[in-house]
Order: sequence, then C-alpha cells, then structure tokens
Amino acid sequence: MSTVTVVVMGVSGSGKTTVAQGLAQHLGWVYAEGDDFHSEANVAKMASGQPLDDDDRRPWLRSIAEWIARQEEAGVNAVVTCSALRRGYRDLLRQGNPSVRFCELEVPEQVIAARLAQRTGHYMPATLLRSQLDALQPLQEDEPGFTVPVQGSPDEVLRHVIAHVERTAPHAG
Repeated sequence: MSTVTVVVMGVSGSGKTTVAQGLAQHLGWVYAEGDDFHSEANVAKMASGQPLDDDDRRPWLRSIAEWIARQEEAGVNAVVTCSALRRGYRDLLRQGNPSVRFCELEVPEQVIAARLAQRTGHYMPATLLRSQLDALQPLQEDEPGFTVPVQGSPDEVLRHVIAHVERTAPHAG
C-alpha cells in the first residue's frame, strides 16, 4: 500500500497549521508542524526581523524531507506544514518521497497582513511577510497537489481541503 503525505504550504499567516491539524485529525493521520524543524539559529534570525535565505532553509527542508521519508518507510499517511515557497524547495521535499502532495493555501495579501498583525506568540514578525510574498512561486500544474483559495471560515476552508484529499488521494479515508 502506498502512503500519502500532504504538505500544507503557503506564506506565514495563511492558515497552514489550522488546516493541517484539522486534516490530520479528520483523517487520523500523523501530523508535524514544519516550524518545529527550524534550527535555533533560524528562529533567532526570523525573530530579529531578518528573512531566511536559501542556505538557512536548505537544512530545514532536508529535515522535513527526512521526516516524510520515515513516515513513508513506516507506511504511515501524514500531514506536515511547510511554507514551501519556491519550486526548488518543493522539489527537495519530493526528492525520494513519492507520497508528497501539496496543498497550497492562497490568501489575499491584505488578509494575511491583518492576521499577522493580530497573531501573538509566534517568532515570525509581520514585517517578514513581504519577503515571503516576494519569494513565493505558486504551485505549478506539473507539481502534485492543488491550490485552495482561502475564502470563508476556517471550517469551510478545511472542509474544502478534506473533500479534495479524500477525492484524490488513495487510502485517504
């Protein structure tokens, strides 16, 4: 039996954690928060208002890819959050991990800015939103996955994501 790993992707404040936790809970899949894979140095850099560069992100992405590989080896379906802003980052996550499917959360910039302005207890300051939007390369048609416009309540968005995963992923239920 092949496994499925859904990588819920998007810029900070797009709702990745809310969607990923809800999806994992609904399907009974293993869940991981991509932010937990960051090094202390990455967290400190972002907390100080400095955007990460590719050299900062590469080890973080590799550690997420290794986690995905362990889930595949164990035959476990999984959900993980990861900004996965660039095609190259997504390629790294998929390399050797055939289970990966991306769920891109597409949110208008003004909505994200408002969310980040209200968010507390997260190391990523709202000032870094512009750097993430500038780096974002939307999911392409030849990449495995789908894009969800984030409209309506979090529950409505989650229902849309669940329906898509159950419809397209083998063994989703």
